[in-house]
Amino acid sequence: MGSRNQEEDLALKIGVLSIQGDVSEHVAALQTAAELEGIKADIIEVKTPEKILSVSALVLPGGESTTLGKLLAKTGCDKAIKKLHKKGAPIWGTCAGLILLAKEAENTEKGGQPLLKLLDAKVDRNAFGRQKESFEEEIVIPVLGKKPFHAVFIRAPAVERVWGDAEALASYGGFIVMVRQNNLLGTAFHPELTGDLRIHRLFLSQL
Repeated sequence: MGSRNQEEDLALKIGVLSIQGDVSEHVAALQTAAELEGIKADIIEVKTPEKILSVSALVLPGGESTTLGKLLAKTGCDKAIKKLHKKGAPIWGTCAGLILLAKEAENTEKGGQPLLKLLDAKVDRNAFGRQKESFEEEIVIPVLGKKPFHAVFIRAPAVERVWGDAEALASYGGFIVMVRQNNLLGTAFHPELTGDLRIHRLFLSQL
């Protein structure tokens, strides 16, 4: 029993923000990706500042970005995420999570979309339309190799521009749809809804 507890203590904790969105899909994908990368990890759902600060890496999944932003501010989770970022922990935002990470957001009422303001990027919240305009597309992501990635866009945002240390990793339809800045990663699409684990593995490689 003691040996088992020691193994659990040595495992990295990787959190998935559990307020809205594809939480279970990210948990499952991260677990498999960690095994493929040879990383001993506990993938946990987090929704309190204390839990957020206990992890070594964090995923911010999709959902309704305005609601998510307000809930993060109300619970103090926004401050915890910023502290986690300051510690150098990898943080990845998908869809709404990407919006939250950005320093600027287009297509929103003034003051209506709380932002974490960590990523040197300006996002358009509804760049690809509403829910009914959701679509899937094969896109090329050079850092993942030559094989195209099957990207699922659901009421998707996009990045209009980046600056500073942020770099565009993939584009589609004239917009940036994947971006990286040091320990931050953002995707406008939903890699957790496919069987392709390359982006989850890329994220974990930052640990």
